[in-house]
Formats: sequence, structure tokens, C-alpha cells
Amino acid sequence: MINDKILILGATGQLGSQLRELLDSQAMDYLAPSSKQLDITNADLVTQYFQKYQPTIIFDCAAYTNVDGAEDEPGKTLDHKINAEGTKFVAQAAEMIKATLFYISTDYVFDGNKITAYLPEDRPHPQCEYGRTKAEGETSVLNIMSKYYIIRTSWVFGQYGHNFVYTMLQLAENHSQIKVVTDQIGRPTWAKTLAQFMIYAWRQKISYGIYQLSNDNYCSWYQFAQEILTDKKVKLIPISSADYPQKAQRPQRSIMNLDKVKATGFLIPTWQSALREFKEEITN
Repeated sequence: MINDKILILGATGQLGSQLRELLDSQAMDYLAPSSKQLDITNADLVTQYFQKYQPTIIFDCAAYTNVDGAEDEPGKTLDHKINAEGTKFVAQAAEMIKATLFYISTDYVFDGNKITAYLPEDRPHPQCEYGRTKAEGETSVLNIMSKYYIIRTSWVFGQYGHNFVYTMLQLAENHSQIKVVTDQIGRPTWAKTLAQFMIYAWRQKISYGIYQLSNDNYCSWYQFAQEILTDKKVKLIPISSADYPQKAQRPQRSIMNLDKVKATGFLIPTWQSALREFKEEITN
């Protein structure tokens, strides 16, 4: 582990930035090329970079996450180039140098129709273009890599980048009422918890495979907003998904089972405690 050479893809995004912060706090060295320095949609460039620097651990946090934007030109947008083709190129180059790959996936690979929590071995059935390309990325990793971790997550919030928590806090500054959907259920994820698990999985050398990591407990977007705005003087109005139409179909119930992660010994905070700690951090 001490001799591992770490590469972070998508290092300036919400998760990549959080991962860098944790590694910096532990005085860990890593490579963190920008998308201009390493375009993962160019297979030759990826292969050349990997062969030159020979990373042994690759944290692939690169992703196109504009869920509605991905619906505009299915199969032709940056969504497909980054999430599907880019992931395939990264997997091919990583396997060539026998590296270990961490690929971050999403609850959107599921259709949201299951009453019980989704298991890691459940077959993906995405209902939107973003989910389809992330599922395609999973398939590439499964078919190409011999040493890999696929980590599905959901409803990510954190210090860096845009997310639901920031949106709610900003809306509360200049709105007396906010409408939030109440019929979509899932698990919020603090980017810090996810980054901590990625480092834990690498250091503990847990078994390769598919994992699902969010904070514990689940809620609706409405309930999430209630907790975010608990100290704000703003009225929340519950609405249905039908009252808030969007281009991409979201999973109605995308609760993912966390038992496989818990079995590794990693302690998962509840989303409520994670949110409280996060709010304290950004306040301070």
C-alpha cells in the first residue's frame, strides 16, 4: 500500500475534490490531472498517460452528471462519451498495467420499482440516458478489469460543487415557500463518507466487486429538505413528481442495501448526522 501510486480522475469535481482533501490531510501523494491534461474520451491519450505514470490505484470520479441534459441527444452527448466510452478506455488502460480501479456508479442504474432495497447483485434496469451510460460503464469495468471496485452511490452532497443541500439553503435566502417532491425515496450521501470508504477499501484491501455506499437511513427529497432547513423560516410544500416534470425519469424508490459495506467493518453514519456535521463545517 505504501508503494501505491494513486491517480484521481475527475479530481476537481464534488467527490474528487473531497478525496484530494482527505489525502492531503494524510500527507498522501497522488496524480490529479485536469480534463485538459488527460481527456478520458481519447483512448490513445489514456493509454499513453497510464503507461507513462504507471498508477497502481485509480480513483475514477470522472462523470457527466447533468441528468436532464443527457436526454437531449441520447448516445451522442458528453454523457455517453465520458460515462460509457471514457470508462471503457480507462478500464482497458488500467487492466493493461494491472492497476486497481475504483469506479463510482449511481442508483440511477435501477428502475426504482423494487419495494425492498436494491442489492449489489441486482440487475441494472436504467430508465434514463444518464443511468444507461453509467450502467454501460459498470459493464465495461466488469468485463475488462480483474482488480476493481464498483461503488454505487446516490443523492451526493458535499462542500464542493452544486448539490441539493446548497440549492435548498440558497432558495431559503430569498423564498418564503419552496416546493419539493415527496414521492421519490432514497439515501443521501455525504461526499466525505464516500471518499472515506474509498480510502478504507484501498487500505483494508477488501474483496473486489460491486459495493453500494450511501449514508444510513432513507428519506424522500421533501424529508431531506426539512432536515436541511430545520433552522430556516421557510415553508416547504410537498408535491408529487407529476407536479414537477423533468426530462429524465428519476427512480421513485432507489434505496440501496448497504450490508455488504457494513460487513467490511466500515462504520456508516446516518444521513442525518452526516448532514449536521456538514452544515457545521460550511458554517465554520
